Amino acid sequence: MSKVFPRFSRRRAVQGAAAGVVAVGLLLWWLLPLGEKPPTGTIVFSTGTPRGVYQEYGERLRTELGRDMPGLTVKLLNSAGSQENVQRVADGKADFTIAAADAVETYEAQDRSGAGRLRGVARLYDDYLQLIVPRDSAITSVAGLRHKRVAIGLADSGVRLIANRVLRAAHIDPRKDITPSSDGIDTGPARLAQGRIDAFFWSGGLPTKGLVELAQRTGFKFVPIGGDIVTRLHAEGGAARYYRATSIPESAYPSVQHGSTVPTIAVSNVLMTRTDMDPRLTEWLTRTVIKSRDDIGAHVHSAQLVDLRTAVYTDPLPLQEGARRYYRSVKP
Repeated sequence: MSKVFPRFSRRRAVQGAAAGVVAVGLLLWWLLPLGEKPPTGTIVFSTGTPRGVYQEYGERLRTELGRDMPGLTVKLLNSAGSQENVQRVADGKADFTIAAADAVETYEAQDRSGAGRLRGVARLYDDYLQLIVPRDSAITSVAGLRHKRVAIGLADSGVRLIANRVLRAAHIDPRKDITPSSDGIDTGPARLAQGRIDAFFWSGGLPTKGLVELAQRTGFKFVPIGGDIVTRLHAEGGAARYYRATSIPESAYPSVQHGSTVPTIAVSNVLMTRTDMDPRLTEWLTRTVIKSRDDIGAHVHSAQLVDLRTAVYTDPLPLQEGARRYYRSVKP
């Protein structure tokens, strides 16, 4: 049986085409301002340790910024992690960076140099605290780390900050009750596989390349970090209010987790800059961060969680003027 399709008038066809053109135009305006020359110059972006998510995200973002702002040079600097990143932006040694909210809050609470100039650009994704031990380890809780050789992250890292707090919440003095080492995700996996440490802490997006590679080589297992630890941390107040109880999803490291989730702690990451950064450049950068989510997320899984609806919440930092302009421009 033949189907009879409705006949459209010429006027309705023209109206439909016009509406389509407007829709496409609005989409293009949201993605990239039409008729506006892209900002140029040079910025410094502080990332993180090799094999970590900060570094990989920074590299991918630099590529995306190069597409939108071909006249902008983005220099990447490796760092120990969140604490050093906050310091670099505050001191003017870097222009943009990513840092965990607890590290930002700690820096501000200590009223350190340049703290008042720090501003938020976007909330990105959550870091998950991951406590890793060999597959045959007898350690089953944070309390079981007593008298063990434990890597607690580099001195200026966000890992060191949260690892020390978690240890103290488990009634372990990081200076006396363990043999600490300053390994990050770049050296910790290899030292664990070699038997030179008994455990190491890592705080980062899921999955982290360094742990994926360790799972492929020798395997490992996670030590759960229970809700009682979070309760004790919250009782401390201050920066600990940014920690939330959660679980590492079973899909993060399938060959290690075997379909099971792992109780742990998460803390949000903030893309940040300073008050004196050019608002126009910051507005363009913010737009690129939001629109490149899927492209970056195809390589950095954590980036898939960047969302326009939550990016605006950069607590504990107020928004930088350029970022505020962007979010106002796309507000429904």
